[in-house]
Amino acid sequence: MKTLHKILTGGAILLASFTACKKDLNLKPTNDITADKVYSTPEGYKQVLFKVYASFATTSGKGSGDSDLGGIDAGASDFFRLYWNAQELTTDEALCVWNDPGVFDLNYQTYTSDNIILQGLYTRSIYQITLANEFLRESTPEKLASRNISGADASEITASRAEARFLRAYQYWVLMDMFGNPPFLTEANEIGKVAPKQIKRADLFNYVESELLAIENELPVSNEYGRATRAAGQMLLSRVYLNAAVYTGTAKNTEAVNYASKVIGGGYRLHSQYKNLFLSDNNQGNPETIFAINYDANFTQNFGGTTFLINAAISSDMDPASFGVPNGGWGGIRSASTLPLMFGDYSGNTDKRAMFFAGKLENDNIAVFKDGLAVIKFRNVSQGGITPPSNAGTFSSVDFPLFRLPEAYLNYAEGVLRGGGGTTSQALAYVNLLRQRAYGNDSGRLNSISLDVILSERAKEFYWEGYRRTDLIRFGKFTDGSYLWPFKGGIKGGRGVEATRALFPLPSADLIANPNLTQNPGY
Repeated sequence: MKTLHKILTGGAILLASFTACKKDLNLKPTNDITADKVYSTPEGYKQVLFKVYASFATTSGKGSGDSDLGGIDAGASDFFRLYWNAQELTTDEALCVWNDPGVFDLNYQTYTSDNIILQGLYTRSIYQITLANEFLRESTPEKLASRNISGADASEITASRAEARFLRAYQYWVLMDMFGNPPFLTEANEIGKVAPKQIKRADLFNYVESELLAIENELPVSNEYGRATRAAGQMLLSRVYLNAAVYTGTAKNTEAVNYASKVIGGGYRLHSQYKNLFLSDNNQGNPETIFAINYDANFTQNFGGTTFLINAAISSDMDPASFGVPNGGWGGIRSASTLPLMFGDYSGNTDKRAMFFAGKLENDNIAVFKDGLAVIKFRNVSQGGITPPSNAGTFSSVDFPLFRLPEAYLNYAEGVLRGGGGTTSQALAYVNLLRQRAYGNDSGRLNSISLDVILSERAKEFYWEGYRRTDLIRFGKFTDGSYLWPFKGGIKGGRGVEATRALFPLPSADLIANPNLTQNPGY
């Protein structure tokens, strides 16, 4: 069992005192588990902190059949599954055959303010922000003193506040990137007194930046696996800066380069084998992953996460046992034809990152799983080919990396090409490090790079890891008619869509509940 899960299991019940999220950042206790009871001991504080972490990997503290969120199927309500659908199904990397509510709207880029998947993502992010706010509100020096918590215990709790602020900043980044102008509250706001005010995207950028800068030196250089480190905060800053022109209209490529450089200098290094980054023991001997969502088939069961990513990517006739899910294989998501074609001869062994199951390339019928190649990048087996214990033979123990070192390499390279300083020779060297691992030798070495090369390299390195929508928007290709993929805009050959589609709509239910909110343009 991965170390962090020992604490996640205990911490999962403590925030049950809050209702299912009402999408308003104003959760209130609904039973007698009051804050004074929850936070009465140092152990209580630790468990609450890990509830904030656990909310990345679980749907609730009660198991896979229950959800902290209201109005959405529990099985589809975990953070990663919602985030992945929004970031990948709307792009040239993936399509989903299931006719579940909201799915085809993402495939077609025809989503509305009633899309249940987007509503779930919005709600999940706000829920996690709410948990972080609550921890920060209850862990001030005054609160600790009032509960007679002092000495080393108080120091440890105070230090962990930086982690809570990082997790909150990450979720505010998600809302900024996806929805632009969400409701906004911090620990300074009194719960339940007023409806949250709306924050403008550029102002939210300033807030996220200021929070990450403030905690940069407070986050630990090293930490327990699965917990936030200084490099995680720096990596998020580099990502935020790289997209600053999208969020605010003002580029910050110099800052993106500088923070990528800090991560690169932080002691991480590339894993020798790309394929091993996505196996069940990817928490072991992995010098590359900076921050991951921890999954354990016996302790963090839900039908999202890598359980979703593995099972939905294969069908029952693809020998699910070889993927570590002997009773699985749901036949739901597969590649858009544009993805394998980025690798050229994807069926060969030239670029080892190209991991596809032989079959039909073309996406002729969006409702047919075998129309399009299956992606076999994620497997619930160890490097030695051993399947870990898995309840019901479907749940996964593969951790999902939210930040890997290659992002710092490619952020540096892109920032340099966009005028952010650094050197093109160093940028080229970083790209070639990735290509040398991918090809196993120098046969893929490049002599020069361009922004088009960087976009292509990001797709090859990070496909199905939740980067693509953000990348395509930054490169001006997400909605534009000059770059098409199957079923973009709702037609087989693809078409351009309205530029306003680069932002998702705020959920209609929240607009009704909160008069302070104004809908994003175009919806």
